[in-house]
Amino acid sequence: MRIVGLTGGISSGKSTVSNLFKSHGVPVVDADLVARDVLKKGTGGWKKVVAAFGEEILQANGEVDRAKLGQIVFSDPAKRQILNRLLAPYISSGIFWEIAKLWMRGFKVIVLDIPLLFEAKMDKWTKPIIVVWVDPDTQLRRLMARDRASEEDARNRISAQMSLDLKRTKADIVIDNTGSLEDLNEQFKNVLFEVKKPLTWTEFGLSRQGALSVFVSVIVGVLICRKISRL
Repeated sequence: MRIVGLTGGISSGKSTVSNLFKSHGVPVVDADLVARDVLKKGTGGWKKVVAAFGEEILQANGEVDRAKLGQIVFSDPAKRQILNRLLAPYISSGIFWEIAKLWMRGFKVIVLDIPLLFEAKMDKWTKPIIVVWVDPDTQLRRLMARDRASEEDARNRISAQMSLDLKRTKADIVIDNTGSLEDLNEQFKNVLFEVKKPLTWTEFGLSRQGALSVFVSVIVGVLICRKISRL
């Protein structure tokens, strides 16, 4: 099984690339969606976050006000670390089960879409690693336009993440998204070709098909050995 790492930064266009993979039949495990699930009312993650940050982060229906929580943690690195530490075990478990379900369905290639791929040390489980990159000015301008945020708020949110320039040095594939959507689509064609290349023997061995092949080989070997021992 090939697990492709996809990351970037806020307003870099990572989600657009993620959707392109989906539209071409490549399943995506989205860490943001997993994180939403672990923060749903009544879950273990919800209980820990409410205990740490107080009920003022809740909406009237009891769900976490993600915008309010985001304002708190993006302006305070210490509180951001607390949130990450509280949710990391739940998010990791959720991602594992999503991968397991896709493995059981026989997918040979999946994309792991994680904004904090490097920070969470999950890059060691993915190959290749794709970073969606934009220059700092473009990132700031797009974020302010998208969220109608002030420059100060936008800069705080960007600085809360590892810089895209650093991330690109750790990537196997860099998608430069400073241009138009047409430019992005052209780059994606080449990326998709790379991602869908035939699996290596190691990757095949980790796929469901590979595991079944090994299982069948072992059974056949055992039967042959039994037959020989009776001669």
